[in-house]
Amino acid sequence: MGSKNKLKRFRENETFQNVFQPTREEVVGNLMPLRGKWNSDFFKNDNPLVLELGCGKGEYSVGLAEKYPNKNFIGIDIKGARFWRGAKTAVETGLHNVAFVRTQIELINHIFDENEVDEIWITFPDPQIKYKRTKHRMTNSEFLKLYKKILKKDGVVNLKTDSEFMHGYTLGLLHGEGHEVLYANHNVYRNEGSPEEVTAFQTFYEKQYLEINKAITYIRFKIKD
Repeated sequence: MGSKNKLKRFRENETFQNVFQPTREEVVGNLMPLRGKWNSDFFKNDNPLVLELGCGKGEYSVGLAEKYPNKNFIGIDIKGARFWRGAKTAVETGLHNVAFVRTQIELINHIFDENEVDEIWITFPDPQIKYKRTKHRMTNSEFLKLYKKILKKDGVVNLKTDSEFMHGYTLGLLHGEGHEVLYANHNVYRNEGSPEEVTAFQTFYEKQYLEINKAITYIRFKIKD
C-alpha cells in the first residue's frame, strides 16, 4: 500500500466514531476514558463484549457484528490502515455494535478493565515458528495471563488458524498448563459439528487458504484461574 493511501486512511479513521487511536503514553498511563466503561459509555447497552485480537482488515469483527447484533465487538490491531476497511464498512452499513482500537495486544489490560470482556477471538495470528519468537506467539503463557485479567470468570478464548504448528503448540500448552479445552478441530470445513460462527464467514486471507485446500483449525478454551 502506498504511503499516500495510508495517510488517507489514517485521516479517514480520525473521522470515524467507531475508531480509537490512543498514543502509547495515553494507554500506559491508563488515560483511556472508556476502560471499564465500553458498554455503558460507548455501546450504551449491557450486551456481551467480544474482542478480536490482531483483527487485520476487520472482516471477522464486522462479520460477527452483523451476525450477532446482541453482542458488542471490538477489533484490536496496531495497523490502523488495515482495519480502516472494517471500520468504514461498519459506518457505511450502520453497524453500531462494532468498534476498532489501534494499539498493541500486550497493552490490552490498559484498554479494558478486569472482568470486562466476555470472549476473545484470535484469528490467523502469525505463528512465530522460530523458537526465539516464542514470546510473540499470541497463545503463549504470558499472553494467556494477560487475557485472563480482562476476561470475566466464564470468559472464553477462540483460536482460528491455518497453521498446524500454532494449533498443535496451543493445544499442547493448554493441556500442559491445565486449561479447559472446550472444542478442538483440525479442519473446520471438512468435519461436521463445527460451531456456526467459525464457518459462517471468512477473512480475506482465509478465502485464499481455502482456494488452495489449506485446512483451517479451531480451538475454543477457558483459561484456568
